[in-house]
Order: sequence, then C-alpha cells, then structure tokens
Amino acid sequence: MTNVELVKQGYSDFSTGNLEAVLAIWDPAIEWHECKGMPFVKGDGIFKGHEAVVTNVIMNLPVYFDGFNIEVKQIFGADDKVVMVGYYCGTNKATGNPFKANATHVWTAKNGKMTHFFQAVDTVTIVS
Repeated sequence: MTNVELVKQGYSDFSTGNLEAVLAIWDPAIEWHECKGMPFVKGDGIFKGHEAVVTNVIMNLPVYFDGFNIEVKQIFGADDKVVMVGYYCGTNKATGNPFKANATHVWTAKNGKMTHFFQAVDTVTIVS
C-alpha cells in the first residue's frame, strides 16, 4: 500500500469511528502538531504518541463539537509526504454555530507508518 493509499484509508476509518484502525497506521511515537486556535489546545499544540493525541485531541472533538467530520477534497503525495486538503465540518457547542472550515494536513510517513502530522486549519471559522 502506498503512503497516499494508507492516508486515504485512515480518513475512511476515522469517518466510520474505527479509531483502532486509525491508530494502526500511526507510528507509536507520532508527533502531532495541532493548531493553537483549536479550543482544546493548551500550550504549543504539539502532542507525542498515541495516548497524548487520543487524550488531547480525538477525545476532545465530541466535547467541543457536534457532528464533527472531515470532508476530504483531495489527497496527494510525493516521497514521504502526504497532503490532505478539505474541510472540518460540524457545530461548535459553545456558540451553537455550524462551521465549514478550510483544513489542510501534512503527514510524514516512514516504514509504512505516519510519524508526523501538521495541521493548518481556519480556527476562526470553527470558534466563531
């Protein structure tokens, strides 16, 4: 499976709530860069390892948002990098406002596992 296929499968698994399959494609020491503007991010937004990402990011999505999902528009890659371009969609629980925010992810792969994640997202749209 190519790195692009692996990331596509990961987004598919995320959309169905199959967290176990998502974690299976991540390196156990994954370095995750979450945007500081996300309402649950404290500090620099960098989390390392499965437990840190699940606890600080994944488990907070339903706390802050209703119906959170990622609308993938395109996924492409070269060498060890894979890029997802799309949108975050859902409703901000604090404001009651629905959102559709631009989102881009850059993944780095090594030996068939995702080792780094970098997020660029329009957090103003999400928290407004």
